Amino acid sequence: MEIFNSMIKFFQDGGQFMYPILFVFAAGFAIAIERFIYLSYERVSNLKAWEAIEPHLYKGAYGEALLQAKKSRTAISNILTYGLERVQRNQKQEAVEMAMEEGMMEIIPRLEKRTHYLSTLANVATLLGLLGTIMGLIQAFTAVAQADPAEKADLLSASISVAMNTTAFGLMAAIPLLICFSLLQTRTTEVVDSLEVASMKCLNLVSMHRNTAK
Repeated sequence: MEIFNSMIKFFQDGGQFMYPILFVFAAGFAIAIERFIYLSYERVSNLKAWEAIEPHLYKGAYGEALLQAKKSRTAISNILTYGLERVQRNQKQEAVEMAMEEGMMEIIPRLEKRTHYLSTLANVATLLGLLGTIMGLIQAFTAVAQADPAEKADLLSASISVAMNTTAFGLMAAIPLLICFSLLQTRTTEVVDSLEVASMKCLNLVSMHRNTAK
């Protein structure tokens, strides 16, 4: 209870700039949770979709692989659908590869969506904290100039202490947001890499079956 009261006092002493910093942190935290859930779902669903499609590719049953891919709305299914439709039309390997690259280019923006906002919001939180401190110091020195000389030292130290609360709170908001940004970038890269590996495996299997059939 004492810690909770101390946190409330710390927030109240920071002044008006504490509220926009809190709003920025809340917005960034909401984005981080949404992106983490989305990327985790994509990773699991892509793996399941690939495990269902891969056996058909090994058999050279591209029609069945295409039907299986169209049943799913996952990223890997969309990419493979682009390529397998070209394979069904007996188009060249280059055309199949370009089609799958096109599918990849459509998927990547969805995976990276909103993640970059976290670094921006972290910078905004830091700057709001500094701005709040500067405004607090201006008010502090203005108040000290009009105060009794005997009270100036105590009043100035107390005012500076309160003004620094916004900088501290800004950093407290920015640091977790930057950590979330880094973690989500890593998670996004892992998902993209898995899509590229699956696409390459598909292309290699198609090329192998075509060479065998010659």
